[in-house]
Amino acid sequence: MMEKNKRVLLGMSGGTDSSVAAMLLLEAGYEVTGVTFRFYEFNGSTEYLEDARALAARLGIGHITYDARKVFQEQIIDYFIDEYMSGHTPVPCTLCNNQLKWPLLAKIADEMGIFYLAMGHYVRKQWVDGNYYIAPAEDVDKDQSFFLWGLKQEILQRMLLPMGGMTKSEARAYAAGRGFEKVSKKKDSIGVCFCPLDYRSFLKKCLCDESGDKNRNIYRKVERGRFLDESGNFIAWHEGYPFYTIGQRRGLGIQLNRAVFVKEIHPETNEVVLASLKSLEKSEMWLKDWNIVDESRLLGCDDVIVKIRYRKQENHCSVTITPEGLLHIRLHEPLSAIAEGQAAAFYKDGLLLGGGIITMSDQR
Repeated sequence: MMEKNKRVLLGMSGGTDSSVAAMLLLEAGYEVTGVTFRFYEFNGSTEYLEDARALAARLGIGHITYDARKVFQEQIIDYFIDEYMSGHTPVPCTLCNNQLKWPLLAKIADEMGIFYLAMGHYVRKQWVDGNYYIAPAEDVDKDQSFFLWGLKQEILQRMLLPMGGMTKSEARAYAAGRGFEKVSKKKDSIGVCFCPLDYRSFLKKCLCDESGDKNRNIYRKVERGRFLDESGNFIAWHEGYPFYTIGQRRGLGIQLNRAVFVKEIHPETNEVVLASLKSLEKSEMWLKDWNIVDESRLLGCDDVIVKIRYRKQENHCSVTITPEGLLHIRLHEPLSAIAEGQAAAFYKDGLLLGGGIITMSDQR
């Protein structure tokens, strides 16, 4: 580990948050270098690159671009497609932050002799009993802590998070007050960067891509299949199992005299089981690929909160480790629409304790 210095490598997307982060870091006395990652360029647009370069020049800081499109395709987009083709619900933003974006930022910083790492994320950091923790942001509507449960101490100790104590409206006012009108009016990004609206359109395009590797399972043809009830009775035809997610109610394309939700997805038979919302409730789940900052704060405790969605559902639970090395979560109250492939994050006393990927949600 290199010695601490006042240099910081900042991930600059060209948007409001990372731009304001650059200003705040400079104001705090850091020597800032910006790096703009080329992960995915929606509709081929590179305006964000020019915006980041222009801002860096105006602030008088160093700036580099890093082409990570190949590794992003392999680690994030291919994973995203493979998960849907397996009947799972992927979490690309979680995977990107924990396994690609922050580790890549650290790698580049190491090569440049820069100690600190920063991005425009709305989260805070706290030092408690010998460990660093991510803590939710001041702005609860912008808090991004849910996506960062997989970061290790070697990353956490180097992170600077200037946006954690600021609301989005305050960030816009800060930029405008310093004469950066364009920065202050940037639109917020919505959803997954490579398919910001409906993932189904993106998935269909990938499945029909003639340039794809024909030996890969993801490029097989997806045909219409059967909607079934819980007894296996035929209800209607669907467009193909990858285009549905556990808990989905809208967009099923069928008319019934009752509300039904996607309960199960069976890729091997191209069948989707529909049921009532009550039928989707579960009281336990298991996690793989988990990360916990301090097991003593989590395991065996009854006052832990688990979230399986970014903004919704804070549920109390108890957590243990199975002989197979999975985390077993016993929910104090049943929770509906638990899907394999989703992420779960744990909170207690205002700290993000860790999280993992849901691997199975049925009782064994």
